Amino acid sequence: MPYQIWNRRYTGSKYKLSNWISGLIHDNCVGNSFCDLFAGTAIMSKKMIDSIDEIYINDFLYSNEIIYKAFFEQSDYDLKKLEFLKNAFIETPLSQISENYVSKNFGNKFFSYNDSLRIGYIREKIENDKTLNEKEKNILIASLLYSLDKAANTVGHYDAYIKGKQINDTFTFELIEPYVFKNKKIHISRLDANELAKSISCDIVYIDPPYNSRQYSRFYHILENIAKWKKPELFGTACKPKAENMSEYCRSSATRTFEELISSLNCKYIVVSYNNTYNSKSSSSKNKIALEDIKHILENKGTVSVFEKEHQYFNAGKTELPNHKELVFITKVGG
Repeated sequence: MPYQIWNRRYTGSKYKLSNWISGLIHDNCVGNSFCDLFAGTAIMSKKMIDSIDEIYINDFLYSNEIIYKAFFEQSDYDLKKLEFLKNAFIETPLSQISENYVSKNFGNKFFSYNDSLRIGYIREKIENDKTLNEKEKNILIASLLYSLDKAANTVGHYDAYIKGKQINDTFTFELIEPYVFKNKKIHISRLDANELAKSISCDIVYIDPPYNSRQYSRFYHILENIAKWKKPELFGTACKPKAENMSEYCRSSATRTFEELISSLNCKYIVVSYNNTYNSKSSSSKNKIALEDIKHILENKGTVSVFEKEHQYFNAGKTELPNHKELVFITKVGG
C-alpha cells in the first residue's frame, strides 16, 4: 500500500488529534487561507486543505520540506517510471551493492547491515538519475524516508539506536501517494517561523512549536542526512553530524521568541496547540513556555478560547506523563 502523509513516527504528531483540532477550527474560525507554521508531519495541512483556497506549509527541517513537496506540490510526474524504479531498487541483489555511506555509518546500528546497504544504494541511485524531474526525485526521496523509518532500530526517533538486540532485515521500499488538488494555492517553505510570520497575510494560522528542549534537527538527523545527501562526517555513538538548524523554541529564549512570533502575525485567527508536558519529571520534556505565558501573550492579541482533550502524548523515551492533556487556544485577533 502506498504511504499516506501520516504513516510515520514523529514526536508530537497530531495525527490522533487532527479530527478534533480541525473540527475546532471549522467551528470557531472563518477564512479561506491557512498557514501551518510548524507543520511537522503536515497532518493538519492535509486536514484543512479541502476547506480552504490557499495554504502555507512550513517547517525548518530539510527532510520535511521534501516530504511536503512530494505530497502536496502540484506538478507532473511519471508513475510508471517510479514504479519501475521501485521494483529495480528492491530486486537488485545485495551481492551487486557495494558498501556505501549508509552501511558504513549506520549498519548494525540504526538498521541491519543488509538494510543499510540497500538504503544507501537507493539514495545514490536517486541522486544520480538525470532522467528524474524535481517532483519525481522528491517522491522517491520521501518514499525512501518513509520506508526506512519502518525498518529503523529505534524507539521512534534517531537520538539513539536500540542496543543489545539482533537487528533483522525488515526494509522494503514502497512509494508514497502524492495528493491531487484542484484550484488550490499551495506555498511550501523551509523558513524560520518567526521570519515567515512577518511576510505573510493569512486568515487562520496554526501554531504547534516544539516547546521543550528536544531539537528536532537532532532527533531526526538521519532523515535530514539522507534527504540532503551531503555525506558529512559523523560523531558520537548516535552518529550525528555537527549541530545545525537549532530552534530557539527549544531554548530558554522560547517565551520571548513566541511573543515575537504572535506580535508579528497578520491574521484573523491564531490556533495554538499545547500539551502539558511542563509537569514532566524529565528536564528535556519540560515545556520551555509556561501555560500562563501562552495565555497572556495570546490575550494581548485578541479574545482567547481554550479547549482541552485527554491525550496520550507520543513519547519515545521513558518519561511518564499521567493525566496528560492537549490544549488548543483559539484567538480571534482584535476581538
